[in-house]
Amino acid sequence: MSLWTGCGPRALSRLVSRRRWAGVFPVTPATLLAWHRRRAARKYDTSGRRRPGAPCLAVPGIKRLVLRLARENPLRGHRRIQGELVKLGIAVAPPTVREILHAAGTDPAPRPPGPTWRQFLRAQAAGILAVDFPHAGTVLSKRLHVLVLIEHGTRRMHLGGITANPSGERTVQQARNLALRPDQRFEEFRFLIRDRGSSFTASSDGVFQAGGTRILVSAVQAPRMNAICERLAGTLRREVPDRMLILNAAHLRTVLTVVPQASRPDPLPLGVTRTEP
Repeated sequence: MSLWTGCGPRALSRLVSRRRWAGVFPVTPATLLAWHRRRAARKYDTSGRRRPGAPCLAVPGIKRLVLRLARENPLRGHRRIQGELVKLGIAVAPPTVREILHAAGTDPAPRPPGPTWRQFLRAQAAGILAVDFPHAGTVLSKRLHVLVLIEHGTRRMHLGGITANPSGERTVQQARNLALRPDQRFEEFRFLIRDRGSSFTASSDGVFQAGGTRILVSAVQAPRMNAICERLAGTLRREVPDRMLILNAAHLRTVLTVVPQASRPDPLPLGVTRTEP
């Protein structure tokens, strides 16, 4: 028997009592095996030598095309860009497109942000109707109030009654008269925007709600929430007195129905209908 065999750990374990093993042997067999496994893992580990996954083999031309598609279509993710490349006859895997975008600092799967007010109103313009009671002054300093409804999608104006004393009852009757016209199609509108004027009551709202239209009341002292009607109100208060003198209600009706179609320089006349917003 050799010296190592006689003095090995097994022989020492026979000479030392079990109660003293913790003092003589500072580690357990499980710890020795764990050390060995870690040493072998470090020796054969190659994760630090290369990046995970297959290497990106895209040629520079494909990379430029991918980045251009991502730049011109910021809301499209890497899978939709890969689909567009397939349509062009370029066979590129989605992970390759994702790797190109990630290396360029572009989010491979962008999340579309919420729409702005401009984008929301433009998308919903075909179903929005605005109503207001702007006023104009006559040559005798008499104030005339006009009930107007303007379509957001086409900027087409529907002229209601003209009165010097607006009230809730008059508004209801004029709204009914407009709704009963054969050329009107108010049931196609989903929303109606109005202010908090006393001339608009629950009865007048019910005329439009009967066709499924939802009433949206603007906030207090927030004219921009009904900007299209406020623009017309500003025209009646500022531009009309600079160009002509309003004699009476009949004259004002002629101005609002004939002049906008004939001589308004704005590319979107109030009385002209266009097919798209």
